[in-house]
Amino acid sequence: MNGTPVDVVALGESMVTFRPTVPGRLADVPSFDRGIGGAESNVACVLAAGGHRTRWVSRVGADGFGDHLVEAIGGYGVDVDAVRRDPARPTGIYFRTAGDRGGDSHEVAYYRAGSAASAMSPATMDLDALRAGRVLHLSGITAALSADCLDLLYALTDGSAPGTVSFDVNHRPGLWRTPEDARVLLDLARRADLVFVGEDEAEDAWGVTGGPDAIRAALPEPAVLVVKRGADGAVAYDGHGRHEEPAPRVDVVAAVGAGDAFAAGFLSATLRGLPAAARLRHGHLWAAAALTVPGDLAAPPSRAHADRLVALGADAWGTLHLGPGWTEATEAADSGAAEEVRTP
Repeated sequence: MNGTPVDVVALGESMVTFRPTVPGRLADVPSFDRGIGGAESNVACVLAAGGHRTRWVSRVGADGFGDHLVEAIGGYGVDVDAVRRDPARPTGIYFRTAGDRGGDSHEVAYYRAGSAASAMSPATMDLDALRAGRVLHLSGITAALSADCLDLLYALTDGSAPGTVSFDVNHRPGLWRTPEDARVLLDLARRADLVFVGEDEAEDAWGVTGGPDAIRAALPEPAVLVVKRGADGAVAYDGHGRHEEPAPRVDVVAAVGAGDAFAAGFLSATLRGLPAAARLRHGHLWAAAALTVPGDLAAPPSRAHADRLVALGADAWGTLHLGPGWTEATEAADSGAAEEVRTP
């Protein structure tokens, strides 16, 4: 599949995730379940589940954890042929508590220093495989892993990629020593064609306040800028102006994976040539699919199901209420303009 054209190529580190079997401090948890975690590979997996051809490009160790990542991500239908194995460096892993990541009691322990992915550089990666998609999806997490990784992102955002370069700022305060260091994310965003950034991220990373319009003023270069506002919705700026769509009300099961799912939904609608408002709504729906399941990854709604919801009028969209199991709702469940889409 390495020579087959793909819709989206995603570059980034994925790690083996250990999730506790019971709530509590990491010091007290007796056992963990194994999973996978990585912003860019999440986007590739969800898009593949939504019917798109995707490729994940990275480096993993020549170890059992590397085997698990390649097999698990490939199991979603993602092309993993360009993933390099590093015999000298390990695959990154991390442990986290079971609670909400936004809570004060949440703990995460990363073991990624010196990982195989931190050795990604223009010299160690297959640049042709990276540039072979209609969209190349990158994130700011990669920029923080090492100087070589940052060099790779600069090489990939130099204007030579034939397709669209998508960049999710994905500001993680723990990966940047100072706010001045994090401003490299603004530089990278200015070099991309399509940028995703949270309103809170723009303030934390760049000190930009004043809402989406102020963020656009600070970041006028991308052809498309998407400002995410959490439960308040999202705003997109493109050559046709400013577009805003509220987010539906969601019964949240776990507040993880929503940002990656939103990006995947927006990219899916972009690949289909849909207008900006529909792209935002698809992003919201794919994020809602992630929010209403326990894990980081959730299958998106079927294309027909999502299209019916996206086509709702403004009033009906504004009353949409999504709960666990909504992606399996029947056609009749989403046919009513003001009907809630929930399970009993």
